Amino acid sequence: MNRLDLIFNRPEELAATAPPEARGLARDEVRLMVSTLNGHQHGRFIDLPQYLQPGDLLVVNESATLPASLSANHAVSGSFLLNLSTHYGNNLWLAEPRWSSDRPGPLPMQRGDRIDVSGMEGLLVTPYPGLPRLWFVRFDRDAYATMKTHGRPIIYGYIKDPPGLDFYQTIFSTTPGSAEMPSAARPFTSRVLDQLDARGVLIAPVLLHTGVSSLEVETETVEDHTLYPEPFQVPAATARAVNAARSEGRRVIAVGTTTARALESAWDERMQKIKSVAGFTRLYIHPDRGVQVIDGLLTGMHDPVTSHLAMLYAIAGQGLIRNAYEEALDKGYYWHEFGDSHLIFTNHRKADLEPGE
Repeated sequence: MNRLDLIFNRPEELAATAPPEARGLARDEVRLMVSTLNGHQHGRFIDLPQYLQPGDLLVVNESATLPASLSANHAVSGSFLLNLSTHYGNNLWLAEPRWSSDRPGPLPMQRGDRIDVSGMEGLLVTPYPGLPRLWFVRFDRDAYATMKTHGRPIIYGYIKDPPGLDFYQTIFSTTPGSAEMPSAARPFTSRVLDQLDARGVLIAPVLLHTGVSSLEVETETVEDHTLYPEPFQVPAATARAVNAARSEGRRVIAVGTTTARALESAWDERMQKIKSVAGFTRLYIHPDRGVQVIDGLLTGMHDPVTSHLAMLYAIAGQGLIRNAYEEALDKGYYWHEFGDSHLIFTNHRKADLEPGE
């Protein structure tokens, strides 16, 4: 696929600049678009159970968000932000140095340089191959303790009044580890869960600690884009639940691109099922690969020229997604982590239902 296929015009005013609570909405009152081969329907997230069937299995990410953005200083660059991304053990992190929340790098840094990061000393080891804006950094102490004292949630320039860390957690958050919120699950509330339970919709967890958000695809061929490894785990009980749903013809719906990557990373081609697994994944879901496990994806609205958008094409086809995004733009849906929601089904047979059927 050519990079040009990921380009569309998303007006700046459609970036959600604050949580929906700041707009007078509950978490579950953001808008919801449901896309199938039959077209698109519109509602609120609180309506989600109406678009699901008894026996559907929602798989959610239990990762909680870290206060991963830290103030830092470099002898040449001066003051900057260091957004921690992924921990690889022994105080070695992948991180993104940024001039500020609205101004990315790269910064004039060299291998072997030392930086001060909110009282920690960090050694710049090397840039990540193929992603020069990201650096491996080794710290002289526990970065988690420093984050707890000095960190704040990672924000970008479109956020006008940064909220506290609680706004970046979901109802499923149990295990801290994500640099950025697995935001597809943010609109879930107790009342939504109660309605899903009454509807007979099942829920199972996975864990994937997401790093800094998907960088823009810069390679001419979309499939050549580089992804870095992220830690994940698919529990045995979840693997059993997913395999049972598949064997019984029930739908498996990933809540978020992180969950989709975890499930697809657990796919065993020989056995034609997923297995319980833990480790690191750099799986890139793109149209050439497709998906094996999921029948649908609940996600947010994704920016142009990103690997997340390539994943949507892989799940539902470029034509359906382009048409859905034209619809979303026309109807003023909001983008980013505090924006609106999008439920996408992957095939006609399992998605040809009206709400409540």
